[in-house]
Amino acid sequence: MSVAYDDSVGVEVSSDSFWEVGNYKRAVKRIDDGHRLCTDLMNCLHERARIEKAYAQQLTEWARRWRQLVDKGPQYGTVEKAWIAVMSEAERVSELHLEVRASLMNKDFEKIKNWQKEAFHKQMMGSFKETKEAEDGFRKAQKPWAKKLKEVEAAKKAYHAACKEEKLAISRETNSKGDPSLNPEQLKKLQDKVEKCKQDVLKTKEKYEKSLKELDQGTPQYMENMEQVFEQCQQFEEKRLRFFREVLLEVQKHLDLSNVSSYKTIYHDLEQSIRAADAVEDLRWFRANHGPGMSMNWPQFEEWSADLNRTLSRREKKKTADGVTLTGINQTGDQALQNKPSSVSSYEKTQSYPTDWSDDESNNPFSSTDPSGDSNPFDEDATSGTEVRVRALYDYEGQEHDELSFKAGDELTKIEDEDEQGWCKGRLDNGHVGLYPANYVEAIQ
Repeated sequence: MSVAYDDSVGVEVSSDSFWEVGNYKRAVKRIDDGHRLCTDLMNCLHERARIEKAYAQQLTEWARRWRQLVDKGPQYGTVEKAWIAVMSEAERVSELHLEVRASLMNKDFEKIKNWQKEAFHKQMMGSFKETKEAEDGFRKAQKPWAKKLKEVEAAKKAYHAACKEEKLAISRETNSKGDPSLNPEQLKKLQDKVEKCKQDVLKTKEKYEKSLKELDQGTPQYMENMEQVFEQCQQFEEKRLRFFREVLLEVQKHLDLSNVSSYKTIYHDLEQSIRAADAVEDLRWFRANHGPGMSMNWPQFEEWSADLNRTLSRREKKKTADGVTLTGINQTGDQALQNKPSSVSSYEKTQSYPTDWSDDESNNPFSSTDPSGDSNPFDEDATSGTEVRVRALYDYEGQEHDELSFKAGDELTKIEDEDEQGWCKGRLDNGHVGLYPANYVEAIQ
């Protein structure tokens, strides 16, 4: 019986099926990939934790710098408080992001690390125990079927070779019939060759079909054994997938600040602080503290008192000018409004205002010098500062460290003229320099 042979049958078609010999290695590799994915997830969370920490530090630094700028700047009142509240929000949010960083590292990162250590067991040769078990299981399940498959491939190869040889023998015999140079003996040999090839084809085909049948009979058992090992790999992978899902849900909870009650409180407080800003209140405060609403020590007639001048020190005068009410003060404008201590602004801290009014040309912003070089004709004593010897009329004991002490009759040198508060600067003969009441001495004629 002759069987037609097709050259295309000998071309092997590559298959990527799991059932092909050796293709189980992808399932085995997945175990090693699971270990690497645990490491990748830890690295991912570790990098995110660094970002959270850096962001928290940047928020804190930003809040500190701008709190100082606003505190030293000209903004005042309730709007200043609203502005400062934005920096407070940044500081509180910074603390929450530090908590996120701590949760990612101390909880999520450590949880993955511990699970990876428990799920994968390193061997001496470098591979994992779980990987080797899967590899051995697949190899054992596939070995009998792979052996029979090898026999089938050999039988198929022999059968296809016999078919090819038969085709060549038939072709030679056909061509010899038209060749008159061949004798009958040669033609007989070609015919015998064709007959022998046909017999070989039948034998190899029978063997091929037999080995293929045996392979088919062993295929169900092969599939069952492979399924069993693969299912074990599936169960191991399922544990990893479920664990990853669980961890990622915890990561989501740690990252989602919108569900944190304190986070909502931060922005509720910020909104309340901003809504509390009152332009009318701030304008009223500024009018009372830096505008027409301020009180004024209007000049009034005051009797001379030796006792008052004796006990009034330069420091006390400074306090008086800063806010202590002297006799005869008339309060006008909005100063009667109660000042709120909480409304004191950084503007007041950074702005300096003159506390002493003086006719001294060095302090008078409206003073001018004639272009010709003449001094102001309204100056009564523009050039006074020469040293003058004076004699004490009364005993005086210095009340402050910058004041002189002397007895009646003592002589000293006046080095600066009397100021508007009635004090002079002088120097004792021992070289000590200080202040003293001008009306306690007289010039030596």
